Amino acid sequence: MSFLQRTIQGQVHRLVGFGEGATDLDNPPGDPGLFGPGSAAWRVHSDFTAMITGGIAALFLQMLHPRALAGVWDHSRWREDTFGRLRRTAQFVGGTTYGGTAEAERLIAKVLSIHAHVHGQLPDGTPYSADDPDLLTWVHVTEMRCFLEARLRYGPGPLLPGDEDRYFAETAVIARKLGAAWLPQTLAEADAYLAGVRPELRHDDRTREVASALRAQSAPNPLLALPGRLFLRAGIALLPEWAADMHGFTRPALGAPSTFALRRLASLLRWGIRDGSPARGARRLGLPLDNLTAPRQKAAS
Repeated sequence: MSFLQRTIQGQVHRLVGFGEGATDLDNPPGDPGLFGPGSAAWRVHSDFTAMITGGIAALFLQMLHPRALAGVWDHSRWREDTFGRLRRTAQFVGGTTYGGTAEAERLIAKVLSIHAHVHGQLPDGTPYSADDPDLLTWVHVTEMRCFLEARLRYGPGPLLPGDEDRYFAETAVIARKLGAAWLPQTLAEADAYLAGVRPELRHDDRTREVASALRAQSAPNPLLALPGRLFLRAGIALLPEWAADMHGFTRPALGAPSTFALRRLASLLRWGIRDGSPARGARRLGLPLDNLTAPRQKAAS
């Protein structure tokens, strides 16, 4: 690897905590994990830019649900470490997607143990709990919908025909293991679900404060300041119009110059990141990465 590639990969690894013992994607050799090579989940989750921007969009969308926001407000260090949740989400999604079966189950069990302690009451006395099946569905669907939208909008190329529906059918296994009951199996079901939940959503002083903290969070390294601001704007641009309106965000959030810059940055990151989660998963299986995560153009036409 060239010096520039090593620098890019090192910065990205530090940003998401890759290689710090959070996940083991190398063992056991030959274990395909929960999804396996060639799955829609492997393809959707393969692009770093799409996952970061999709994760940002999911945070803004999730905080519109009063009970989801309460868990963050009462049980996290969101004022000092707003991007910490994004980092932990990246580790969880990377590990459950590209790790072996035992590693995925370990990460799920870890989240379950954390959820057991996350409960309380809203200001109006309404109880909430992180292991509430309905709340688990909300968190899962918002994440998957934003990841998919980011992959379609900012990813390296088209998915395979049918991947959008397969993605929801495949990833439902994760939320089900975490305790969710009903889960959408198609893109249309996911969008219908989001439309149905809208009457429960709120934007209040708490929402405004958490959103402001996320937008004001500084990058952990000066080299990441400009890319971080671009990722933030790109994540906001992924929000459904109704969600952006609730937050009071001005649209469009990403103009032509920023879109051009994001695509150039995404290409640079794809070139620089040679040892990410998809590569580790493919190496564990002894398979080439390109044919597993990025469908050939002729297959997608």
